[in-house]
Parts: sequence; structure tokens; C-alpha cells
Amino acid sequence: MTAPGTTEAWRALYPFASHWHEVGGHKLHYVDEGPTGTPAATAGPVLMVHGNPTWSFYWREYLKDLRGEHRVVAIDHLGCGLSDKPAEGPYRLADHIDRLESLVVALDLRNVTLLMHDWGGAIGMGMAARQPDRIARLGVFNTAAFPSPRMPFRIAVCRVPGLGPLAVRGLNGFAGAAIYMATEKGLAPDVRAGLLAPYDSWANRVAVQRFVEDIPLRATHPSWATLLGVEQGLAKFHDHPVLIGWGDKDWCFNHTFRQDWERRFPGAEVHRFADAGHYVLEDAKDALLPIVRAFASGARDEAARRKPEPPKKQRRMAVAADDETSAANRNNPEAT
Repeated sequence: MTAPGTTEAWRALYPFASHWHEVGGHKLHYVDEGPTGTPAATAGPVLMVHGNPTWSFYWREYLKDLRGEHRVVAIDHLGCGLSDKPAEGPYRLADHIDRLESLVVALDLRNVTLLMHDWGGAIGMGMAARQPDRIARLGVFNTAAFPSPRMPFRIAVCRVPGLGPLAVRGLNGFAGAAIYMATEKGLAPDVRAGLLAPYDSWANRVAVQRFVEDIPLRATHPSWATLLGVEQGLAKFHDHPVLIGWGDKDWCFNHTFRQDWERRFPGAEVHRFADAGHYVLEDAKDALLPIVRAFASGARDEAARRKPEPPKKQRRMAVAADDETSAANRNNPEAT
């Protein structure tokens, strides 16, 4: 019998063929499942973009659920998952956007349902702004694609020179901590093993550290201008169907990020999960799977486009009430 947490156990949860895309002299790993011919064209492909410190394994249940009706593609960013992990990258936000765009163009993905989590929001929307005609609808899950002045203490510590690399790369204090701190319901041993499998050494955790260092908080940061460009690109999708799935107990991407998405896309379909954390796709999996399936099918597109925008006063009152509730339920001073 296979012991929980072994390679064989987590591999059984990830039954996908590996595909490779070479860009910039490095190999990117990605999953490409489901029909690729004419029958799938009407439904359109689904592109899944992960964040830090996850990889395409994070999308495994959604890949399996959707691949019967859709072509489903999930990338591993450079330095992540099964992709190459060069010591020097390049690992800036703009570089990740370039590589994702290269893959989308190479696969000629069109009529795309773009699903994004964590850093996947900035990377995915950066690509989308360059290729807007390829994007049909957007799904955002505890993510951002715009600047924010806040940084939780637990992440700020990981950016301290000397201490940060020791904690993140030496002690696995970011990916290793996330499998407990990013979920409210806990993860099975084989799921924890799968999420951590690619990040098993100092060398293999290079991108985990680079992502932490690349969070732009001020105009002097090298990725600040890139993130501002991503934010400006959001306006290209104001009339697209948008799904917001949110874990309300996320101490990093908290309620203020969700409210920002709602302000930008007032017609969005919003699903909040009071008992889910940052790894909302894990914590709220049973509820989200049918929601994502229906959204990707396009069945709700017309209804979403006709959804009236509430009056400004009503929106202000709703946000104020939401702020009051969130403040009352805030579970950790570090999250503010």
C-alpha cells in the first residue's frame, strides 16, 4: 500500500501528460488536456494561471472536471512546478507575462476562459491586455492585478536581506508554511506533498523567493511600472463576464482586494466563502467546481452582461456594510 505523502500518492492525484514549451532558452512545463478540435471550439479553452508558491497541481481537480468538455491548459511558471528552475531567472513580473503570452500564442488559444489565483492575476491579466481578442471571460480567485500598499508581516519578513533567503529557500518557510497557513480546512498529506514536491531544495525554491522580492509597493521597484500597466489593461474587459470566487479568511488577499475587483467589475458574479482561506480552490472545492464549470460553459454570459449596475449610493452603502462586517471578523492583526 502506498503511504500518504509519497511521490506515488500525489502523482495519482495529478494524472496528466507533461507538455513543454521552450522560451528564452528555458523549458516551461504545462498541462494540456481535453478536446482540441472543432467540438471544443464552441465551449472554448480554459487557461489556468497559478501563483506563488503553488503550481499546476493546484488546479488538478478543475483540470479533471473540465477536460471532458473543454481544452484545459495549466502553466507552470519558470522556476515553478516541473518547469526549468534557472538560478538567475529572469523572474520579474514582465518576464512571466512574456512567457505566458508566448505559450498562449504558440497554442493559438482563442475564446479563452482565463482563471487566475494569487500572482496569476497580475500575470494572467498582463497577458490578457496584450491579447484581448483571445479572452472571453475572466475568473479571479483571491488575487490582484493592481498595486496595493499593504504587505502582511509574515511576507515582509521574507523580504529582509539575508533573513528572507534563509527562511524561504533554506528552511522552506514560505511554501512549507503555506500548506498550513493558506488553508482553513487543512489539506490531505498527499495534497501537501504534491504542492511541495517541486520545491524540495535551496536551488528549486529560487522562484518562490524571487516572487516574494518582486512584490512592487512603490514607484522605485523594478516591477512597479509593469503592474501599473496591468492595472490599466483591466479597462479592456469591462464588458466581459467575470467570476469572483473568494475565501474570506485569506489573511493576505483580504476583503479589500475583493472589493477592488467588485468596484472595477460591478456586474461580476461573486461567490464568497466564509470558511475558506487563501487556497480557496482547495477549501471551497466542492462548491466551486460546479460554479466554474457553468461559468466556463458560457451559459451565464448573457445574464452577466445584462446585470444592472447598482446606483452609486447603493454601491457605497454595500461597501460600507461589507467593511464593517469584515472588520468585525478580521482574524489576525497581521492581515491589516
